[in-house]
Amino acid sequence: MTRRLEVLDGSDTRGVEAALRAALSGDGPAILPREPAAIVAGPQHGRHAAPALGDPEVAHEGLVPAEVPKAVALVIETSGSSGVPKRVALSTNALLASAAAVEVVLGGQGQWLLALPVHYIAGAQVLVRSIVAGTTPITHPGGHFSAPRFAAMADELEAPLRFTSLVPAQLLRLVDAAEGDGGIRRSIARFDSILIGGQALPAALAERAAEMGFSIVRTYGSTETAGGCVYDGRPIGQTVARENHGEIELSGPTLAEGYLGDDDLTAQKFHSDAGVRWYRTADGGTVENGLVQVTGRLDNVIISGGIKVALDRVERVVQGLPGFEQAIVVGQPSDAWGQVGVVVTDGPVADDSLEIVRTAVIDAAGRAAAPVEIRRVDRLPRLASGKPDRLSAARSLRARAN
Repeated sequence: MTRRLEVLDGSDTRGVEAALRAALSGDGPAILPREPAAIVAGPQHGRHAAPALGDPEVAHEGLVPAEVPKAVALVIETSGSSGVPKRVALSTNALLASAAAVEVVLGGQGQWLLALPVHYIAGAQVLVRSIVAGTTPITHPGGHFSAPRFAAMADELEAPLRFTSLVPAQLLRLVDAAEGDGGIRRSIARFDSILIGGQALPAALAERAAEMGFSIVRTYGSTETAGGCVYDGRPIGQTVARENHGEIELSGPTLAEGYLGDDDLTAQKFHSDAGVRWYRTADGGTVENGLVQVTGRLDNVIISGGIKVALDRVERVVQGLPGFEQAIVVGQPSDAWGQVGVVVTDGPVADDSLEIVRTAVIDAAGRAAAPVEIRRVDRLPRLASGKPDRLSAARSLRARAN
């Protein structure tokens, strides 16, 4: 059985919330919230007739199917390596299982301050949790993230328990502002929990937030797991994590149904073992005594002088240095070494910064991992979710070199 899929303007938060409520209850179609620029003109899904689910054109031509399996309530688009988005199909049961697990780990239902786009899973899950809790989220306007505005909105929260979900770049702005403004500090400290996900949280930033009295919870997960399903290294709800040949795999009721129109990718990323369905995360790491430790993306590796270098590991070392908390490390071609790491930052760069960075990285990860250069840019490229756009940064560096 199938149900209709409706494409929505992701900037209309209230409209998405109402449609999501109907989708979860079964009274409305499944929804796919999108950035306004990504919505194709046409009566529903564009000028082309929508192909049947499973048609290769759905995956390879970027067309949106008119219908989805009956169980699906929400479809979230994520970027693909080919530039064609993957469409992750999430069931009502998966979304509600995630909300229930979060409720338990956070100590109850509460009111949320929404500061992430709802066409990303973290933003959509704020709406799901609010719907389940029967509370109305307060929404930070799209565009520039303002620490003073966010703090003022935090003061509007009325429920006994107050929550928000952010990415590290937003947390950094709050911490910077709070260090110079006691009012902002008190407003942010009112949150019972501040979920931080989307990318690794630099240790130095976590320490600064703790000093401010902010209740930080590090989350790990993906759209394919209906959002964060590991909190502070521990799986929540019925989530189970394991390490399989160096790769983190996740199982549990929050797993997605798969990818719309791409059966091959679904089979590649989701598999069954002894009757249990697992999701291959493509993240390296370990699981010991139930504690999940992620070392970085298995595909974010360069070969420098014949040696494999995990750029995520290098980046964590760099971000632990003062002034480089939001810096990123990308790979670049090298005539001498094949590939090398380059630090990209929009912060100040002193004359001895490269020496300091290289020394820290060599001590932690070896000489082959040491970045060869620091490039300062006016502004780090970011995705709409707030995550750094490493692919764009790497492309820009290559273009300037040619």
